[in-house]
Amino acid sequence: MSAPERLDHFMARANAAYYARENPFRDFTTSPEIFQGFGEILGAWVAMVWQSMGRPTQFILAEAGPGQGTLMTDALRLLSRVAPDCRAAHRLHLVETSPRLRAIQAGKLPHATWHDRIEDLPDAPFILIANEFLDALPIRQFIRQGSKWLERHVQEGRFFDLPASCPTLSRASTTSDGTILEINEPAEAITTHLATRLQTHPGAVLFIDYGPEKSAPGDSLQALHHGQPANPLENPGTADLTAHVDFAALSAIARTAGTTVHGPVTQGRFLTVLGLPARAQALARTRPPREAAAIVQSARRLTTPEAMGTLFKVLALCHPALPPPPGFEP
Repeated sequence: MSAPERLDHFMARANAAYYARENPFRDFTTSPEIFQGFGEILGAWVAMVWQSMGRPTQFILAEAGPGQGTLMTDALRLLSRVAPDCRAAHRLHLVETSPRLRAIQAGKLPHATWHDRIEDLPDAPFILIANEFLDALPIRQFIRQGSKWLERHVQEGRFFDLPASCPTLSRASTTSDGTILEINEPAEAITTHLATRLQTHPGAVLFIDYGPEKSAPGDSLQALHHGQPANPLENPGTADLTAHVDFAALSAIARTAGTTVHGPVTQGRFLTVLGLPARAQALARTRPPREAAAIVQSARRLTTPEAMGTLFKVLALCHPALPPPPGFEP
């Protein structure tokens, strides 16, 4: 029998294997793949933030977890059309660990530079976008039993709980028996790094992901295999493992590090304020009826509460001297 493996170690190993050999887009569809307007809207957002940064002649435009490169392809196409100076100033950097996905991205974005970690991005003014990136980072999970916290490990496809040692457990506001608390240490470390970098470099970070606006206990670990829910503890490497993002915790960490935090706001509000429905209507007017209806429906999928509009949140971290970025104005 194998030794118990801490959940975050299990999740990191399983997802590394999954993204190395599986096609994740068979299992789920991300916003850029649903509608080209998503990437175009973010391209416009980049141009407006770049202007608020003082229009630097060179800046890092980075994406963490760029998938098939669709978001950035659509964003850069928009920049070429409406903000050519911003397009010329950008230096594209992609954070991706999967060789297979890097090859797909290189086919669309051959001028990019790739990195394994966000921490490896060059020191320079920067704008970073991370869409559905944080949710795949490995979590630790703790469960309250009596007067103690136990940490969840995985052994032979089942949870195995062992005595816990984690300083951040002190922030737990409840000690009810059976309470489950999740902590995403990689997301917290990335947020700290980016917030610290924003003290010395003009720029902004945009996180788009799913999770509650306020921190809440509970088990949010889930898996998708061939597009269907699966047991996240079985057959590691064959399913995509994710967990909800704790936006409140990340916001608090960023503020403590001294950067300015905007949001989180719902994805529906963010995209609507930036004009996604109007972009969909404009595209629909130029297409045949069936295609036009599909475009409008795709935009609704991204913005309406019954689809992705409320579950997904948008959080921005900005250099303290920058004004509120588009989509976050009071």
